[in-house]
Amino acid sequence: MKEILAEVKQELGKPYQDLDFVLSCFKEVLEESGETEMATMVPWINDNDLEPEKITTRHLQVYSMSFQLMNMVEVNAAVQQRRRKEESQGLNAINGLWGENLERLKEKNIRPEKIADVLSEINVEPVLTAHPTEAKRATILEHHRALYLLLVDRENKMYNSHEQGEITNEIKLAIDRIWRTGEIYLQKPDVESELRNIVHYLVNVFPTVIPILNKRLKQAWQGQGFDPNLLNEHYPSVSFGNWVGGDRDGHPFVTAEVTRETLQVLRLNAIVVLRRGLLKLVRNLSFACDLEEAPMGIQEGIAKMLHELGDDGEDAYKRNNGEAFRQYVNLVMTKLPVDVKRQHATELRELEYSYRRPDNLIEDLKTLQQGLLEFGAQAVAYSDVKEVILLVESFGFHLAHLDIRQNSTFHDKALMQLMSAGHAGETDFINWDEKKRLELLDKELLLNRPFTHRKIALADEAKAVTECYDVVTEHAHKYGVRGLGSLIVSMTRSLSDLLLVYLLARESGLTKETDDGIVCMLPVVPLFETIDDLKAAPQILDAFLSHPFTKRTLNYKQQVRGTKYPVQQVMIGYSDSNKDGGIMASQWNLFKAQSELADIGAKHGVRIKFFHGKGGSISRGAGPSHWFVRALPHSALSTQMRLTEQGETIAQKYANKVNAAYNLELLLASTTARTLLDFNEQKQQHPLAEVLEKLATDSKDYYEKLLHHPNFIKFFAEATPIDAIESSKIGSRPARRSGKRSLEDLRAIPWVFSWSQSRFNMTSWYGVGHALDKLKNDDPKSWDQLKEATKTDPLIRYILTNVDTSLAATDSEIMALYASLVSEKAVKTSMMDLFNNELERTNSLLNELLGMGLKERRRNHYYSNKLRAAGMDEIHQHQVYLLKEWRSAKEADDSQKAEKLLVQLLLCVNVLAGAMRNTG
Repeated sequence: MKEILAEVKQELGKPYQDLDFVLSCFKEVLEESGETEMATMVPWINDNDLEPEKITTRHLQVYSMSFQLMNMVEVNAAVQQRRRKEESQGLNAINGLWGENLERLKEKNIRPEKIADVLSEINVEPVLTAHPTEAKRATILEHHRALYLLLVDRENKMYNSHEQGEITNEIKLAIDRIWRTGEIYLQKPDVESELRNIVHYLVNVFPTVIPILNKRLKQAWQGQGFDPNLLNEHYPSVSFGNWVGGDRDGHPFVTAEVTRETLQVLRLNAIVVLRRGLLKLVRNLSFACDLEEAPMGIQEGIAKMLHELGDDGEDAYKRNNGEAFRQYVNLVMTKLPVDVKRQHATELRELEYSYRRPDNLIEDLKTLQQGLLEFGAQAVAYSDVKEVILLVESFGFHLAHLDIRQNSTFHDKALMQLMSAGHAGETDFINWDEKKRLELLDKELLLNRPFTHRKIALADEAKAVTECYDVVTEHAHKYGVRGLGSLIVSMTRSLSDLLLVYLLARESGLTKETDDGIVCMLPVVPLFETIDDLKAAPQILDAFLSHPFTKRTLNYKQQVRGTKYPVQQVMIGYSDSNKDGGIMASQWNLFKAQSELADIGAKHGVRIKFFHGKGGSISRGAGPSHWFVRALPHSALSTQMRLTEQGETIAQKYANKVNAAYNLELLLASTTARTLLDFNEQKQQHPLAEVLEKLATDSKDYYEKLLHHPNFIKFFAEATPIDAIESSKIGSRPARRSGKRSLEDLRAIPWVFSWSQSRFNMTSWYGVGHALDKLKNDDPKSWDQLKEATKTDPLIRYILTNVDTSLAATDSEIMALYASLVSEKAVKTSMMDLFNNELERTNSLLNELLGMGLKERRRNHYYSNKLRAAGMDEIHQHQVYLLKEWRSAKEADDSQKAEKLLVQLLLCVNVLAGAMRNTG
């Protein structure tokens, strides 16, 4: 392996010299700890081969550490490369960031005044989720973050050799801590621990990034020669969403009490973030200014708050005497609904004078801003104070919007049980046809009364839904609805799936009477997941937006939120559409659905806010953010972007401040540019719509033929580690929606995870080669058009580049190794022939379409993959050995041996997940 690292260092230079350095540090740590044998096993800097059956847990930890170090080095290399490029070529040199996007808009003659007007409407909202895609413990993530910062320090040329030596010692200490900490969940994490991990990013990373984003925009804005004063009140906004503690689709551990605690944790930590921002503001406002000299707005504000706060106000006011602006902020901090009197502890405190809503805090901050402008401190007003205002706008008193998601079938059962408990006539709702369901729903939605009363005992589903909605209703009545997200309906397949949620909300008082009639306090959001659902989506949404209850609710939400137009959120799923149709069919049907759904919204005078349910792998919607945005259909953005960030994606994108800023800037800048370009251009059908339709249909047919092959299920069960993954401890959610042993019931995450572990990656390429081959042979003219389009068309480039990335991670030799686990030769042979033929065909045709091989097209990617593959070979062999042993122990009913092997097997799974930088 030493030769491979030497080759990569020669080809790519410094990043892999850095890898050599950190691996050598790791080796020294092991040697200094007396673990000389383990030191000789550090990959890429040693040449030791191990027999699969002799690999131990310690060996696996050495490999896991080495891959994590490689990941960190490559992230740091990308950051430093971007810095150098911006320094030498300017802010518009990096694709997808503010500089490049503002330059594109300028070239299209879109005036800066128009850009500024739209900027204030732009909102990007990453939604953090804890699906079982995070194979690392939270403690390990903390240690990794500390090590990364040391690697960044090492880049600093100001340090002399002695200081660099000390940094090296610190790096070795950090590596030692990681080495001595377990890498894997030996007990299944609970929702509370998942929430702690999410809250870390929301409290410690994102608040530090918001000011960076605005400074980067301002620099790029001025770099284009635009008037900086246009930006003073025209910044885009970033907000955050959260599914941990709210997403209960197939998750039995997300109870009403968990949701209540989650809302409290989020509120408390939001106040902590704001208080931290205000403390910084106090430090910065050290201006000598007696109260009598302060602008009148500051004097009046202080007098008003002193009256409200009583003795608590006097204590705050006495600090910083002669510094009126500081005194003002001290009083503002006192009104925050948090108690920080006890050392190292905070808790919510709702006093009579406490802020209940963030709007009141923003009003007081704007009074401060105006006072500073009158005082002549314009720069401070538009930087320091604006920074805190942006924090309040981003995090409010809620930190992140908590969505409530549940499956449509679960809702059906809940409604049946409520009807039965309330003696509402026939109650077999789940088996009614759509016409009969709608008749009942339309009649009931005219009335604002529940089916039952509080003393009636309810069956499981009804009890779960009403108790959850009770918690949400209580929170909404106390604090308002702005901190709450939406009621999301998984597997939306009809209008009735959406309307019945209004009835469930009614049961808990989540509806209210207005002058126009009954409305729901929270929006109901469809989630269209499968290809069939995506095709039916426009008709369902049209009927939903036509319904009077929805119309009233959207108008009510518009008034509450103060938006220019009604907004209907629509969630689209990338995972299940790929799972049941393959990547080409998934991507094209997602594109078509968004285009048609946007048209439906325009027909009703409603803007559609798409919520992209993307995962961390290509099969589940991952891909470079800026190319993803450019590949969206016309009108699919309209100023707003919401998308899930799942599992390992959160750590990869947001573990450190600079990388977090980069990834959020990609989303903000790309969303802004795409929105303005769409506003500036007429909507047209995709120029190769017919070709893409044919490719989608042919690839889907071929993909489905594989899934329906009589040998497929047996092959999948034996040639991948799906059974081990289902037994894993890497997430609190079960691998299957309802526990049924069927392909349909299996979640997309373990489905993709298992194929990637065995290096088939078939979910993101199978069927593509067949469809391309058919197009080339049957329609040469269309083939030539497709080939030409790969150079310029964003959608085609995005799809094929993602397929290309997946193919690069696919390994036919490793596939054969896992296929050796299949017990029946005929099953193995028939399926491997299908996989190998399609793999060869897809690789060949993709190279022909793109004009050259991966090594020439994407050198960094090629060599990174080559290095990783060399390090993974022995781990794959060990995993296959463990799978054999574990399955044999289970068959022999030797539970003690099986449990011991499972721990080793899951660590092996974890190592490979880190090596490939994705799980599911």
